[in-house]
Amino acid sequence: MDSSKIMDILQKKYPVPKTTLNKMRSKPDAFKILISCLISLRTRDENTKIATEKLFAVTKTPKGILNLPIEKLEELIFSSGHYKKKSQILKHVSSELINRFNSKVPNTKEELLSIKWIGPKTASIVLAFAFNKEVIPVDTNVHRIVNRIGWLKTKNPNETQIELENILPKKYWKEFNSICMQFGREICKPIKPDCKNCPVKNYCKKIIN
Repeated sequence: MDSSKIMDILQKKYPVPKTTLNKMRSKPDAFKILISCLISLRTRDENTKIATEKLFAVTKTPKGILNLPIEKLEELIFSSGHYKKKSQILKHVSSELINRFNSKVPNTKEELLSIKWIGPKTASIVLAFAFNKEVIPVDTNVHRIVNRIGWLKTKNPNETQIELENILPKKYWKEFNSICMQFGREICKPIKPDCKNCPVKNYCKKIIN
């Protein structure tokens, strides 16, 4: 299957959105990108924006987060949802950065994944957005879409990331997750995909997964 043809169509249809994380690319700060990514999990971007703006107005360092009373941290990121769990995660990650990495965000996938609560998607976003490395951030949405279209037959997002790196031209890597996010929200939905209005329906194998 010609992945380039599909990607050219989707790129025109779905330009890179001005999300909280995407806006950070112009002046990348690895710590702020990492923390924003952790806050963004399981929430809408508008809520991520509110939470990160409140938090970074108070502190922008691992030491600052670690020194914040837990109640204050919960208050600052309340809008992101799951704020109690996320506060514990931010505390743990900040402690790991201080104790193991001299308060710096590591720039390798292996080191990032060695920190509890940092998964493959978060690690890839940090590497791509903060360090301009050639990686493909893959989540369950990307995994579902590429398997439904028929590009791959993989069992999980980790397998999907490995296989995508073998078939997808590198020029599409950095924006791939953002494009899939929009495409998956509007057309290629988990339940009842809108195949009739799909811009790449002529190239899709429509494998329901």
